[in-house]
Amino acid sequence: MTQHFTTLVPTLSPQLKPTSLPTQHSKLHTSMEKRYNHRNICTLIFILSFSPLASEACHEVDKEALLHFKHKITYDPSKLLHTWTPASNCCRSWEGVACDSSGRVVNVSRPGLTSVDDFILDTSMSGTLSPFLGNLSFLQLLDLSDLKDLKGHIPPEFGKLSRLTYLFLDSNKLSGSMPVTFRYLVRLKRLFLNDNILSGSVASPIFGSLFSLSELGLSGNKFSGSVPASIGKLRLVSKLDLHDNSFSGSIPNTIGKLINLNSLDLSENRITGSIPKSIGGLPKLVLLYLHQNQLTGSIPSSISGLKSLQFCRISENKLTGQIPAEIGKLSRVQRLIFENNKLTGKLPATMGNLANLTDIYFSNNHFTGIIPSTFGNLQNLQTLELSRNQLSGQLPPQLAKLKRLQSFDLSFNPLGLVAIPRWFQKLNLFRLILANTGIKGQLPNWLSSSSISTLDLSSNELSGRLPSWIGNMTNLSFLNLSSNGFYSSIPGQFKNLSLLMDLDLHSNKLSGNMNLIFSKNVQDPLGHFNSIDLSHNMFSGPIDEKVGQEPAMASIVSLVLSHNPLAGNVPKSIGKLSELQVLQLVSNGLSGGIPGEIANAKGLKAILLSKNRLSGTIPEKVLSLKDLEKFDVSGNQLSGRIPPHKANIPVSAFLDNPGLCGPPLPPCKPS
Repeated sequence: MTQHFTTLVPTLSPQLKPTSLPTQHSKLHTSMEKRYNHRNICTLIFILSFSPLASEACHEVDKEALLHFKHKITYDPSKLLHTWTPASNCCRSWEGVACDSSGRVVNVSRPGLTSVDDFILDTSMSGTLSPFLGNLSFLQLLDLSDLKDLKGHIPPEFGKLSRLTYLFLDSNKLSGSMPVTFRYLVRLKRLFLNDNILSGSVASPIFGSLFSLSELGLSGNKFSGSVPASIGKLRLVSKLDLHDNSFSGSIPNTIGKLINLNSLDLSENRITGSIPKSIGGLPKLVLLYLHQNQLTGSIPSSISGLKSLQFCRISENKLTGQIPAEIGKLSRVQRLIFENNKLTGKLPATMGNLANLTDIYFSNNHFTGIIPSTFGNLQNLQTLELSRNQLSGQLPPQLAKLKRLQSFDLSFNPLGLVAIPRWFQKLNLFRLILANTGIKGQLPNWLSSSSISTLDLSSNELSGRLPSWIGNMTNLSFLNLSSNGFYSSIPGQFKNLSLLMDLDLHSNKLSGNMNLIFSKNVQDPLGHFNSIDLSHNMFSGPIDEKVGQEPAMASIVSLVLSHNPLAGNVPKSIGKLSELQVLQLVSNGLSGGIPGEIANAKGLKAILLSKNRLSGTIPEKVLSLKDLEKFDVSGNQLSGRIPPHKANIPVSAFLDNPGLCGPPLPPCKPS
């Protein structure tokens, strides 16, 4: 059974690429251990409460119901039901079944995720749910979760299980709607139907009747329609997870009546309207996830009533207006994720009161003004993401007090920094992103002694030589200095960047030989390139014929060297780059033929070789690459028939090659 609520600390993974944000705040609901533990606790309760050695024989009605369920199972690879035989006592001999003293079945637990001798067994079962299970009139726990392949509808007969307290059917392939008869399950405390293919709207009477419910999980389905206002009658509910469905309409005001609510996840739906003011009436709420909806309006000042709130994610909506100053009253909050909205105004100085705050993600909004000096009080802050706003003015030196800050992103703000403030060297940063912030001059020397792993200073006005001390930045895994004015060759010390995996130096004035980059040191298993972009510089060639054999290149996915006067040939060893997907060698003055060996890089999706002096024919096996999506050899001296190919390649990709013929160009002349 998927245990969605044993922890309220979702794992955030700050992404490596500074231009994308994630989706990447990981879900809190995925680990196998969490999925196992919660079900096990519930099952243990029943083991302690009911002896499997019941004094009475199994009741015939219950036995018939369970055997009918087994009959509906078409595939049981782990033999979860092998002990369920007509000749044996279901109370004493059947695994996963427990009875009370009168021989009535109270617990049926055959999940696909179980623990045997501290080993987690992950198995499956195929079939459908038998309506006869509705005859188990004394049943209190039914756990058929994580079986992966239970299909069909949930029988409406389940509504007869009036004593049912726990129902776990998550992580299967159940379809259809939630039976309206669920309204009769008035003793139900936990209901998990997550990760199925259930659809339709949730009938209002269901929520209006489940007065005992404390945890509800419906995520990962295809439910639609509005969230019923009757949800406000679930007064005991503490965990409510409806994320990843197609719910629409607005968040009902009655949500504010759920005074015991600890976790609310309505993310990844199609919910519109504004955040209701009544949400401030949830004093026990620790987790609030409303991201990836279509919410509009402003953040209500009533959020000050969320005294227990620790994790708030309302990103990827259409929220407008200012962040209310009352946000400074959320004394326990740890993460504020408001990115990708249309929020405006100044950042509230009251946020400096949030002593427990560890992460701020406010990127891609319309914030203006300066960063408040009070942010220097956030002693536990680890992530400060403010990119793609309209922030300006001097950076407050008080930020130098943020000794725990690891990730700092101010990119694409009109800050006009001119120089990176010297107090930055007091920070122990892991990730520094200052793209397009107006920085000029040379790289500051203090970077040489920093422990930065991700550095992006692209789209600024930096100039001068690449300093030799860059080789001292041995923690670098991502380096982007593109769109600046650097000149000179790559310093020999560059080889020391043995952890570097992503390098972008495009659009500078760099010169000399680039092979030093390809042959840099590695620290296995780290330090193998994922991407290289050296385009639009003045590098000279030729490309080393053994480039495909260099250890640093073994797992490269994207290699972009276009618009450099490289000359020479396309190296055959490129075919040894087994992970390569993108190869761009446009306008490099390359000559010779297109080596057929390139086709050995079977994952290639894009091969761009236009505007060179390549000659000969196009190798058939190159055009036959299974994943090929983009191919361009225009503006060369190629000849012969274009090989047949499945990829949808436009005519323009073959133009300006006087000797080429055949589809999509005019037919070849008979010889």
